[in-house]
Amino acid sequence: MKGKAGLVVGLAIGYVLGTRAGRERYEQIKAQWLKVWNAEPVKAQVDKVKDFAKSQAMALPSTLWDSAVKVTQAAGAKGTPGQKLDAALKVGQDSADDVEKAAQTSAKAVKDAVEDAIDDASQNGRGGA
Repeated sequence: MKGKAGLVVGLAIGYVLGTRAGRERYEQIKAQWLKVWNAEPVKAQVDKVKDFAKSQAMALPSTLWDSAVKVTQAAGAKGTPGQKLDAALKVGQDSADDVEKAAQTSAKAVKDAVEDAIDDASQNGRGGA
Protein backbone atom coordinates (compact mmCIF):
# COMPACT_ATOMS: atom_id res chain seq x y z
CA MET A 1 0.00 0.00 0.00
CA LYS A 2 2.83 2.40 0.79
CA GLY A 3 4.20 1.91 -2.73
CA LYS A 4 0.90 3.02 -4.23
CA ALA A 5 0.78 6.12 -2.05
CA GLY A 6 4.35 7.02 -3.03
CA LEU A 7 3.51 6.52 -6.69
CA VAL A 8 0.43 8.74 -6.46
CA VAL A 9 2.35 11.47 -4.66
CA GLY A 10 5.21 11.22 -7.17
CA LEU A 11 2.85 11.41 -10.13
CA ALA A 12 1.03 14.38 -8.63
CA ILE A 13 4.26 16.25 -7.97
CA GLY A 14 5.55 15.42 -11.43
CA TYR A 15 2.36 16.61 -13.04
CA VAL A 16 2.32 19.85 -11.07
CA LEU A 17 5.96 20.57 -11.82
CA GLY A 18 5.78 19.49 -15.45
CA THR A 19 2.35 20.70 -16.42
CA ARG A 20 1.94 22.99 -19.36
CA ALA A 21 -1.70 23.62 -18.58
CA GLY A 22 -0.86 26.93 -16.99
CA ARG A 23 -1.46 28.72 -13.75
CA GLU A 24 -5.18 28.03 -13.62
CA ARG A 25 -4.70 24.24 -13.62
CA TYR A 26 -1.92 24.59 -11.08
CA GLU A 27 -4.25 26.52 -8.77
CA GLN A 28 -6.92 23.81 -9.17
CA ILE A 29 -4.46 21.08 -8.28
CA LYS A 30 -3.14 23.11 -5.37
CA ALA A 31 -6.66 23.69 -4.05
CA GLN A 32 -7.44 19.97 -4.22
CA TRP A 33 -4.18 19.11 -2.49
CA LEU A 34 -4.91 21.57 0.31
CA LYS A 35 -8.39 20.07 0.71
CA VAL A 36 -6.87 16.62 1.15
CA TRP A 37 -4.06 17.84 3.40
CA ASN A 38 -6.48 19.75 5.64
CA ALA A 39 -8.99 16.90 5.86
CA GLU A 40 -9.56 15.81 9.44
CA PRO A 41 -8.42 12.17 8.98
CA VAL A 42 -5.17 13.33 7.35
CA LYS A 43 -4.54 15.91 10.06
CA ALA A 44 -5.16 13.29 12.74
CA GLN A 45 -2.64 10.91 11.19
CA VAL A 46 -0.05 13.65 10.69
CA ASP A 47 -0.42 14.73 14.33
CA LYS A 48 -0.11 11.11 15.46
CA VAL A 49 3.15 10.65 13.54
CA LYS A 50 4.53 14.01 14.75
CA ASP A 51 3.84 13.15 18.39
CA PHE A 52 5.42 9.74 18.04
CA ALA A 53 8.47 11.16 16.26
CA LYS A 54 8.95 13.73 19.03
CA SER A 55 8.83 11.04 21.71
CA GLN A 56 11.32 8.90 19.80
CA ALA A 57 13.60 11.85 19.13
CA MET A 58 13.97 12.40 22.88
CA ALA A 59 15.48 8.92 23.34
CA LEU A 60 18.57 9.72 21.29
CA PRO A 61 19.73 12.86 23.19
CA SER A 62 19.31 10.93 26.44
CA THR A 63 21.61 8.19 25.14
CA LEU A 64 24.12 10.80 23.95
CA TRP A 65 24.15 12.46 27.36
CA ASP A 66 24.59 9.18 29.20
CA SER A 67 27.45 8.29 26.87
CA ALA A 68 29.21 11.61 27.43
CA VAL A 69 28.92 11.16 31.20
CA LYS A 70 30.40 7.66 31.00
CA VAL A 71 33.36 8.84 28.90
CA THR A 72 33.99 11.74 31.28
CA GLN A 73 33.90 9.43 34.29
CA ALA A 74 36.29 6.97 32.61
CA ALA A 75 38.72 9.77 31.75
CA GLY A 76 38.63 11.02 35.35
CA ALA A 77 39.13 7.60 36.95
CA LYS A 78 42.24 6.73 38.94
CA GLY A 79 45.30 5.50 37.13
CA THR A 80 48.06 6.67 34.87
CA PRO A 81 47.27 8.98 31.95
CA GLY A 82 47.62 6.02 29.60
CA GLN A 83 45.17 3.94 31.62
CA LYS A 84 42.72 6.85 31.71
CA LEU A 85 42.99 7.23 27.94
CA ASP A 86 42.50 3.51 27.36
CA ALA A 87 39.46 3.48 29.66
CA ALA A 88 37.97 6.55 27.96
CA LEU A 89 38.52 5.04 24.50
CA LYS A 90 36.93 1.74 25.54
CA VAL A 91 33.91 3.46 27.07
CA GLY A 92 33.73 5.79 24.07
CA GLN A 93 33.56 2.86 21.66
CA ASP A 94 30.89 1.13 23.76
CA SER A 95 28.97 4.40 23.95
CA ALA A 96 29.22 4.90 20.19
CA ASP A 97 27.69 1.45 19.74
CA ASP A 98 24.89 2.38 22.16
CA VAL A 99 24.20 5.63 20.30
CA GLU A 100 24.14 3.80 16.97
CA LYS A 101 21.65 1.26 18.32
CA ALA A 102 19.47 4.02 19.79
CA ALA A 103 19.50 5.93 16.50
CA GLN A 104 18.58 2.81 14.53
CA THR A 105 15.82 1.93 16.98
CA SER A 106 14.41 5.46 16.85
CA ALA A 107 14.56 5.58 13.05
CA LYS A 108 12.85 2.20 12.74
CA ALA A 109 10.15 3.16 15.24
CA VAL A 110 9.42 6.39 13.37
CA LYS A 111 9.36 4.56 10.02
CA ASP A 112 6.97 1.94 11.43
CA ALA A 113 4.72 4.66 12.85
CA VAL A 114 4.58 6.43 9.49
CA GLU A 115 3.75 3.18 7.71
CA ASP A 116 1.04 2.40 10.27
CA ALA A 117 -0.43 5.87 9.84
CA ILE A 118 -0.46 5.46 6.05
CA ASP A 119 -2.12 2.05 6.38
CA ASP A 120 -4.69 3.45 8.84
CA ALA A 121 -5.44 6.36 6.55
CA SER A 122 -5.84 4.14 3.50
CA GLN A 123 -8.09 1.72 5.39
CA ASN A 124 -10.22 4.57 6.69
CA GLY A 125 -10.43 6.00 3.20
CA ARG A 126 -11.64 2.70 1.74
CA GLY A 127 -14.01 2.00 4.62
CA GLY A 128 -15.71 5.38 4.36
CA ALA A 129 -16.12 5.31 0.56
